Amino acid sequence: MKEHADGGTRRSYRVLGVRFDAVQIAGVVARMEEWIGRREGSRYIAVSNVHVLMEGRHSVSFRKALDGADLCVPDGMPLVWVGRLRGHQLKRRVYGPDVLLNFCQETQAKGYRHFFYGGAAGVPEALGEKLQQQFPRLEIAGTYSPPFRVLTPEEDAAVVDMINGANADVLWVGLGCPKQELWMYEHRERLRVPALVGVGQAFDIHAGRVRQAPRWMREHGLEWLFRLAAEPRRLWRRYLVYNSEFVFSELLEILGVRKFD
Repeated sequence: MKEHADGGTRRSYRVLGVRFDAVQIAGVVARMEEWIGRREGSRYIAVSNVHVLMEGRHSVSFRKALDGADLCVPDGMPLVWVGRLRGHQLKRRVYGPDVLLNFCQETQAKGYRHFFYGGAAGVPEALGEKLQQQFPRLEIAGTYSPPFRVLTPEEDAAVVDMINGANADVLWVGLGCPKQELWMYEHRERLRVPALVGVGQAFDIHAGRVRQAPRWMREHGLEWLFRLAAEPRRLWRRYLVYNSEFVFSELLEILGVRKFD
């Protein structure tokens, strides 16, 4: 148990030194609604799989972004399996695309305003349209697709002003790892949005731009294989190198051979 910023405690466990919160999607939705009700600054959620974890192991700045998250949730099934070994009753992964859909479904009647930041040109707009077709009462506060380069300080300030001016309750960030976690960490104190959530590929999936792995693969830790087959040149290092490193390191941790800070 560890005390968190909202007061009270949260159940968590560590994998290779990185904290994960032992929650499920319903708990994430409840926490986001709590933040919206309080409106006490911006809080952010790192939806983390093995790739995110290993990036945190290799980068000090990225590790700070993970440690600074108000929730760091287990998106990947290997992280769920480790959580179970640690004694937590985790039935399913906290899958980013499902977090987005579940939150919209559960709260569409409450009038929360959604802002979609990220994705290629046209993607956040397409995402908003698809979601409104599925959830007619959903309120879209705004959308923005940033350029694929570092913004100037003036451009960055203008983006913050635009998001704050939209009076959003939830900011969905689809920049991919590690950009989205770093972006939320670096901007949290300038934004006036209660809940920030990095959901990565959820933008492309729900906008209809990429195929989603079959549910049986997603729920049995095989989504990486589906994605590797679809984009081998882009993803081979992420999955083959990082996954192998994770398995080896986590075996050392489980067996008590090595402790990770």
